[in-house]
Amino acid sequence: MKNGVICLYKEKGFTSHDAVACLRRLFGTKKIGHTGTLDPQATGVLPVLVGNAVKACDRIPEETKVYRAGIRFGLSTDTEDIWGKILKEDKRLPEEETFLSVMESFLGEYMQIPPMVSAVKVGGKKLYEYARQGITVERKPRKMHIFCMELISFDGTEAVLRAEVSKGTYIRTLICDLCEKAGVLGTMSSLEREGSGGFFLKDTVTISQLEKMAEEERERMLIPTERLFESYPVLTLPNFFARLILNGCAVDVKKLGVSETKEHIFYRFYDENGFFAIGETLLYDGKLCLKKTCAFLKEK
Repeated sequence: MKNGVICLYKEKGFTSHDAVACLRRLFGTKKIGHTGTLDPQATGVLPVLVGNAVKACDRIPEETKVYRAGIRFGLSTDTEDIWGKILKEDKRLPEEETFLSVMESFLGEYMQIPPMVSAVKVGGKKLYEYARQGITVERKPRKMHIFCMELISFDGTEAVLRAEVSKGTYIRTLICDLCEKAGVLGTMSSLEREGSGGFFLKDTVTISQLEKMAEEERERMLIPTERLFESYPVLTLPNFFARLILNGCAVDVKKLGVSETKEHIFYRFYDENGFFAIGETLLYDGKLCLKKTCAFLKEK
């Protein structure tokens, strides 16, 4: 079986876990995992790691995510989206200029309290597990970053915005916070992830499309694992040093012809057969060395 990434377009009505289960069946392997949960009612880009690519799950660079979200003004719910129980209703509606001004004020660093319906763990238990029991627990705010926001449409009662945000940002909570600062009630009415980890809607394929493909055609849909690490510089190693790196040895950067002088700089490692690992610069015995952090050997 080949290894790589399937950029799935997750459709409404099933969970990210359901998507992974379908792909395990289609690719005939248990070695499959996704790179970031999407809610059942959300749609869009869901990169899924297949085969040895699953080793990248905890090593993927911190990439921004792009979302297109709908807003319904005039109500709030217990889940911060229109599928939850309505808690309050209010006929006050925002002016477009006011809402645009509020959006601008959120750009940059942003402290966000994760919603109770999220998978964030508190006391070893996921928040949504507490929520299912009707329990609300205290959550600490987390530092997020809003890179840009654009108001796609606005008619007073509803709006659509596009946001580019740091990993871990909850759009439902961002919308509630925007509405609160604008002095109105509001909740998320739709959500589509347009970009994640360097993958975008143009890269996606649906479960139903994959089901219609022959095995070989499905395998051709796999995107090479190294695409996950495009932001890292490439280092092509002679076979001798490639073997040392693969065996877990730390190699002096000077021997590899690297001019780097700082720790924790990541590289993509290639040998004569292509991409095989990622590594980073670390100090060993006073020397700056490169050491493998994760290997992606091709299956025989």
